[in-house]
Amino acid sequence: MKKVMTLGFIKEPSRVLLAMKKRGFGAGRWNGFGGKVLPGETIEEAMKREAFEEVGIEIQDMEKRGIITFAFASEGASASNGDILEVHIFTIQSFKGKLKEGEEMKPQWYPYDQIPYDSMWADDKYWLPMFLEDKKFHGKFTFGEKDLIKDYTLQVVEEV
Repeated sequence: MKKVMTLGFIKEPSRVLLAMKKRGFGAGRWNGFGGKVLPGETIEEAMKREAFEEVGIEIQDMEKRGIITFAFASEGASASNGDILEVHIFTIQSFKGKLKEGEEMKPQWYPYDQIPYDSMWADDKYWLPMFLEDKKFHGKFTFGEKDLIKDYTLQVVEEV
């Protein structure tokens, strides 16, 4: 079953906002913020809703930078029942409100040279540097046992 998801990051010239996932899918890992697109919601509306729910901000301006499809090829992987996740990745260019920790996420700024890749999903080290360089990209990652990458493709594109 395909699930459409959002993932957003606030980046500045030398640092990026990550958030520690405190519960649910991906708990214990640093990531951006985002989640499922609800029925009747556009992808952009979902990104705005998730940003407000998870870190307390109201997005004013954002740009889609990438789409990555994630497949989970084994029963031991984190997503069950062979779910396919189509994740739309955004850079948040401006927002209102003050960042805050919520029940699900704890935000924290990281300098680009101190990003905690060892405490993130294994795929992040491949595409996040492209994101930080303002590139647009498409990718597909297949995870196997223990959330290890079995296979992937990743390419820079002109338009997302």
